[in-house]
Amino acid sequence: MGKDAIMDSQQALGKEREVATLGGGCFWCTEAIFDQLKGVEKVESGYSGGKVPNPSYEDVCSGTTGHAESIQITFNPKQISFKDILQIFFTTHDPTTLNRQGVDVGTQYRSAIFYHNPEQEAIAKEVIKETNSAKLWKKPIVTEVVPFKAFYKAEDYHQEYFKNNARQPYCQVVIAPKIVKLREHYRERLKTA
Repeated sequence: MGKDAIMDSQQALGKEREVATLGGGCFWCTEAIFDQLKGVEKVESGYSGGKVPNPSYEDVCSGTTGHAESIQITFNPKQISFKDILQIFFTTHDPTTLNRQGVDVGTQYRSAIFYHNPEQEAIAKEVIKETNSAKLWKKPIVTEVVPFKAFYKAEDYHQEYFKNNARQPYCQVVIAPKIVKLREHYRERLKTA
């Protein structure tokens, strides 16, 4: 299966479905979180925000493509709003560290919102302002808010990584605590409580 760019499909989905594209460090972590939420129909790991078409994982890890490890979420806005998704996004990763999440360092691990339309852009800026005002984090948010251009689906072995490798040390040490935090703060939003 080729890694064709998934261009902005927002209009094709209609009002029943929307797409959000987010970079929040390692895509294994963010995919594992959003996969569990009611109203989220599909989460794919991939690459967004760079200049190189169809990059490989190795290309992105080199830090030379400009891509961030990202997820693309297809969701039903009648069950979960874009604002809800961003509020969860800002509580399940550290949006205050530039080009890093914990031990993962490089531009590919930056915090980013790739908005698909002006409404998403406005909501992203509003949620950042609200989160900064609430002092959820000790430092200000550095998440970039930029227009969506393309999303390149990552290799198959990156999809559903946590689900398929939950006992792997990285999953136990890095991803599992994020899942615990999600369950503590957003239990009512989970597909299964």
